[in-house]
This record gives sequence, structure tokens and C-alpha cells, in this order.
Amino acid sequence: MKTIILAVTAFFIISGFMLINGNKTEAVNEMTKQNNDLKTATFAGGCFWCTESDFEKVKGVTEVISGYTGGHKENPAYEEVSAGTTGHVEAIQVIYDPLQVTYKELLQVLWRHIDPTDSGGQFVDRGTQYRSAVFYHNEEQKKQAEESKAELSKSGRFKKPVVTEIIPFTKFYRAEDYHQDYYKKNPLRYNFYRLNSGRDRFLKNTWAGTLENKVSPEEKMKYTRPGDEALRRKLTPLQYKVTQEEGTEPPFHNEYWDNKRHGIYVDIVSGEPLFSSIDKYDSGTGWPSFTKPLAPENIVEKIDKGLFMTRTEVRSKNGDSHLGHVFPDGPKPAGLRYCLNSASLRFIPKEDLAKEGYGRYLELFKGLK
Repeated sequence: MKTIILAVTAFFIISGFMLINGNKTEAVNEMTKQNNDLKTATFAGGCFWCTESDFEKVKGVTEVISGYTGGHKENPAYEEVSAGTTGHVEAIQVIYDPLQVTYKELLQVLWRHIDPTDSGGQFVDRGTQYRSAVFYHNEEQKKQAEESKAELSKSGRFKKPVVTEIIPFTKFYRAEDYHQDYYKKNPLRYNFYRLNSGRDRFLKNTWAGTLENKVSPEEKMKYTRPGDEALRRKLTPLQYKVTQEEGTEPPFHNEYWDNKRHGIYVDIVSGEPLFSSIDKYDSGTGWPSFTKPLAPENIVEKIDKGLFMTRTEVRSKNGDSHLGHVFPDGPKPAGLRYCLNSASLRFIPKEDLAKEGYGRYLELFKGLK
């Protein structure tokens, strides 16, 4: 299925683009050899473009390598693995600092980014080469993986049995160079594939309501889009043009591009929380830029083919406001830049959060002046 989606993407987005294999070598945990304080975890969760992208966003993870493991052939090629002839699965090796993130926490990241009840693949990718698995490197990892899996099974989160395998690690082969950091090198193709894979839709439905800053049903009802007539009365001409007509304000001449106060940014239309000053940075573009959303459940990403290019548009979920775009050139580890229009946002300083009804976010700014 991944091949089919890529073919469609190539036709519509980047006709004639060729993928060129790089040299492939067996991964031997070079980083852990250089720094004995770093540890290695090996997971499989379907498409390794996606799992690599997900784990690289985790604080304490220093590197994620896409590759193949669990099979019977030495030094397999991608075409062989994807055809299911070598017994390998697409997998990732996660190099991490155990002082910043524990193995148990990494297991929780894995569960929240896969379907652990599917033994026949993951989402649109079918076949045992795309099944989920934990490859343990020692007995302690095995014990923690088994305990974590048992906890997930007992949680009632899934109606079907949790079938993710827990397997002893043997060898890991680094995938071809073009697969490494694929989501950064080929954001258009990656976003198209991910959008159509069904992964994010499944995860959103499965883990809805489990975010740290959970919003009550009563509060969600507040985050609605008024009618068009009311919007025209509420918004300035620029705010209306940006949010309702996908307009863009001028750089460096907008309200929040250089705002350095602590607080949160909400949708000017619906009031739903979107971004935090903690994740804001100076991108040099002249627009307010953020490394990640404050409330991912309020963010919708769509393919935008306007202006003779293909980009990833960012909209608010409830207000359906055009906010801006997200680009893969932000600071590490996430590597994302959410480039927004000030005209789409309303800033609420931390000292006003409680009286404005966003008191649950005060915890974020403890100790900050």
C-alpha cells in the first residue's frame, strides 16, 4: 500500500522524482559506543518513516535509525523486506539518555503510536513485515516490556487482545539512506502518506480524552465557530481574510511575531487553545513560530496546493480557522516550525489565564517571570 500511495503522490505532487538508494550498513550502535551513558531500544510499529518521526519528538532521544530486524537474511534490501521474503520487519533503533527518558516511558510512546491489536500489519501497510514488536536487548527490557504490555491489556483501552510481540533482539540493519529522516527530506510525500494511512485517525480516536490537559465536555461546547454575519462583526477585515479566506498577513508587521510575554495563544474565532509561549521561538521569518502545539487535539493539518506549491496547512479543529502552515525546518528534536498568522490568534498572558477560563494551563508557567 505504501508503494501505491507513493506512486499517486509522485504523479500529483512531484512528477518524475526518483529515489536513490544510499549505502546500507549494519547498525552497530555507534553512539552508544561513543557514549556509554546512552542506551538503545528497538521497536517495530509499521512504517518506519512514521515511527522514526514520532520517537524523534521525545525529549531525551538523541537519534532514531530506521532499519530492518528479526529476519533470516543478511543485509536485506528494502525491496526484499517490503515484499515479505526475508522475515524482517520495518523497525527503528532509538538511542536515548536514560537520565531524561526511561525505557518504560519509551514503551508508552510506542503504545500510543501503533495499533497493538493488529497482527497483520499496521494501518494501510499489510503483511507481517509491518507488524508491531518490541525487540528487547536484555532481561530488564524484556521484563519491563512484558509488564507494560500486561498493563495495557488490562486497561480496557482496546476491545481486542494486545498482540504486539516481545522478541529477543538479534541483528539490526540500517535502512537505505533515503529512508533516514524521510519525513524531513520529503515532507510532501511523507505528509500525503501519513494523512492517507489511517494512523493518525486511529490514534486520535483511540486516545481521545487522555491528554494531560483534558478539557471538559462543557468547555468544549464553548469552542464553536459563530455564523458568518457574527464573524464579520467580531473580526477585523484582516482577521476575517486570514481565518476565513486563507489569507496571509505581512511579516514583521503583525501583532505577535516578536511577542515575548508568557501565556497561551487561542483561536481568534473559537477561543480554543492552540499554542504556548513556552514553545514559541524566533524563526527569523517575521511571523509567530512554534515548535509544537499546546493542544494537538485542536490542530488539523491539510494538504495545501495553492500558490503553485504543496504545503501543509494548519487549521483549528472547532473554529476551522486558517492559522498558517507547518514546515520541517524547525529546531531539533522535533524539527517542526508552525508558522502562524497573528491575525488568527488571540494572546492570553499567564496572569489572565484563570479569569479567562484557561486556569488549567497555569501549571505550565510556574516559576516563569
